Amino acid sequence: MFQLPNLIRDLVTANHILADQGVVDAYGHVSVRHPGEPGQYLLSRSRSPELVEAGDIKLYHLDGTPVDDDGHQPYLERFIHGAIYEARPDVHAVIHSHAGAVLPFTVCDAPLVPVIHTASDMGHRVPLWNIHERFGDTNLLVTCMEHGRDMACCMGEHRSVLMRGHGFTTTGRSLVEAVKAAIYMPENARVLMQAMQMGKVIPLTAGEIEVRRQVAPDSPQMQRAWEYWSRRAGIAAAPQAPEGQ
Repeated sequence: MFQLPNLIRDLVTANHILADQGVVDAYGHVSVRHPGEPGQYLLSRSRSPELVEAGDIKLYHLDGTPVDDDGHQPYLERFIHGAIYEARPDVHAVIHSHAGAVLPFTVCDAPLVPVIHTASDMGHRVPLWNIHERFGDTNLLVTCMEHGRDMACCMGEHRSVLMRGHGFTTTGRSLVEAVKAAIYMPENARVLMQAMQMGKVIPLTAGEIEVRRQVAPDSPQMQRAWEYWSRRAGIAAAPQAPEGQ
């Protein structure tokens, strides 16, 4: 049986890790699907990730409605999470970021492709979602399920999606896998931009990415990374249990 307090602890840790690694700042958010109720997910109330505590974690239905409305302000863009969970039963964690290194790839036609092995979790291709194409002039935020579903449709079966002039959203089979993808996507973007200035870029192949995909989300090497990031964020990491445990 899964232990919900442990999952909440890990979600708080993920918030602090992403803040420490510079993936999120005052904005951005991370969620995890409820392992016992696939139609629900856990997400902090509207707080900057570095400040998130266990008491801030709330349960939401996939349509963004709080399971228990306690009056706290939720994230305006919680629909990013619900729409992806709705469309992708294989996804168990979602992260949304405005990392600056990725932003240039959201406003030009140069594709963001994986070129370093640690970024393979971002997937072989990262589609670009342009909210303007369907919804016209907006504030570029995903503020309803209609926005979220359109974004999730653009992402399709890919693991990540770019959002024009906004940032990116990435996913994982587990919380630690999603955190890894979110950490290394900006690093990959920095390396890619440097390589583009030097000459022909040689991205990872689909086969190479698939080989790396065989690493289980709860493998020792993934746990090693989780422990490292946790310690860097000032948190003593507890061992993560496999999904559903």
